[in-house]
Amino acid sequence: MKSLTFVPITVASLVMLTATADKALAQSTVGLRLFETKCASCHQSAQNQKAPDASRLRKMTPEAVYAALSKAPHAQIQGLSDDDKKTVAAHLGGRKIGVTEIADAKKMPNQCTSDPPMSDIAAGPAWNGWGVDPTTNARFQPASAAGLSAAQVSNLKLKWAFGLPLAEEAHSQPTIAGGRVFVGSDAGTVYSLDAASGCVYWSFQADGAMRVAPTVSAVKGTSPAKYAVYFGDQKANAYGLDAENGKLLWKVKVDEHPVAQITGAPTLYEGRLYVPTASAEERAAGLSMTYPCCTFRGSVTALDANTGKQIWKTYIIPDRPKPTKKSAKGVQHYAAAGGAVWAAPTVDPRHNALYIGTGDAYTEPTPKNTDAVMALDMGTGKVLWSVQDTENDSWLSGCGGGGTNNPDGISENCPQPLGPDYDFGSSMILRTLPDGHRVLVAAQKSGMVWAHDPDQQGKLLWKVQLVDKLALGMITFGGAADDQNAYFGLRSGGIAAVSLKTGEKKWFTPLPGQRPGGPFQGQTAALTVIPGVVFSGGWDGILRALSTEDGKMIWEVNTAHEFNTVNGVKANGGTMASAGPTIVGGTLFVGSGYQFGTGIPGNVLLAFSVQ
Repeated sequence: MKSLTFVPITVASLVMLTATADKALAQSTVGLRLFETKCASCHQSAQNQKAPDASRLRKMTPEAVYAALSKAPHAQIQGLSDDDKKTVAAHLGGRKIGVTEIADAKKMPNQCTSDPPMSDIAAGPAWNGWGVDPTTNARFQPASAAGLSAAQVSNLKLKWAFGLPLAEEAHSQPTIAGGRVFVGSDAGTVYSLDAASGCVYWSFQADGAMRVAPTVSAVKGTSPAKYAVYFGDQKANAYGLDAENGKLLWKVKVDEHPVAQITGAPTLYEGRLYVPTASAEERAAGLSMTYPCCTFRGSVTALDANTGKQIWKTYIIPDRPKPTKKSAKGVQHYAAAGGAVWAAPTVDPRHNALYIGTGDAYTEPTPKNTDAVMALDMGTGKVLWSVQDTENDSWLSGCGGGGTNNPDGISENCPQPLGPDYDFGSSMILRTLPDGHRVLVAAQKSGMVWAHDPDQQGKLLWKVQLVDKLALGMITFGGAADDQNAYFGLRSGGIAAVSLKTGEKKWFTPLPGQRPGGPFQGQTAALTVIPGVVFSGGWDGILRALSTEDGKMIWEVNTAHEFNTVNGVKANGGTMASAGPTIVGGTLFVGSGYQFGTGIPGNVLLAFSVQ
């Protein structure tokens, strides 16, 4: 095994990284807590008709919220520091204050000196969207497009680094098409870069944080071809931009729920954009004593890629939530809710079907389409079939552990009994076996992997438990597959290979979990495969390459340190726990930084090539 480490991991650096991660963990809920204690009594109360409710506040920009807080005369916000006000504003506004000015590409020193028209994206290698090919979402890059062989991997070295201004996570997976890189940040800025040098062509500021993989396509009816780039943000807006200059073509809000989000990459196929919708309600409701839980329903919306016009929308839970009981504080509760669609849909042209996995319920009783694998008709959105792999899973964040996650105690919003939180958080993998049979592979947060028959109404083919004990968060952003095996990273530490045909575990390479005095090594980021090699980013900030034959380590590189960037932005890497690497034309692109839980924040996009 060849190891590439730019900065040694010392005891001092471990202390620094741990402190940074603890700070990020504390900050991840502070906006919600401040709103709950200082604002919710007026802005989340049915009794107060004069104050705008939280849903209206979330439609404001963070700058507007901050301005209102800064001049507000009422005593309720006394004790809020200026930083507290900015934190609340970012919580409601969906992004940081001031990012529009600071993150603008026009102010960066590495602007591209020439701006040629985009080349034909079909004529060269590309990694377009979440899983390369939307008809498999297998995250497998063929040798011809990868331009990187198993024998060359050990010679990968850093080519360039690009800093993402004001970002704390490198959540967006880079798309590479037509010689350009398209990537977003949790600060809500989307960039177009030159793939070879990292110079910047343009930037676009979205309304909310952007954590998905963009998709690029030719605009129908244009000659010569014009290209558009599509993505969604954390305020449930879907966008179409001119890929050459970043100008807005259209913007559509696909869900009006105040905490709706687009966390999965929209899937583009034959002129239609299929947009999955999730929400922050699962977290907000469990941590709140005043939130009217719960009303969000996961969905998929089909849009015309040229115009953004809605063609159809299908809710995972068909019926609107209805009033149920009231809390001791008089807050109205609702049901049923949940069924988030966290990840990019997978396309099956044979059946004109769209395959999705769904999340848990937020209320009880549990609707049948939660924790399920579903097939939707691509033309109409009609449910073709649905198989619920886990029943009775109603769950909200902050409801477990005797209320230890919520300083105010257990919220009345918490489901009773509390489910295990076994969402399907990743895309379905559709593969054709050498014998012609097909398999639809669904990886669950529990550590279970389920295989369904897409040609027999989702009939269960096999299932395998990849961990000793089922637990939430074991497989989060998903695996990858070649034509023989599927590969999965586990939060408990390790990578497993599973036979697509039988579900038999072919090999398992353990990677120690929490080590005394060392960073956590769990693997929750999406995996990526090229012939002979599987790549996995770790919570410890190390990107690893393993042999698909036997799981032996080939190469690793530490990214959890500061980098000199081509755009002069101060940047460091951290935890790699969400998006996976993308490999095109001999270059590997990957983001580093993830602050959820005990993750290490980071704001850097890295490019490696053989040197």
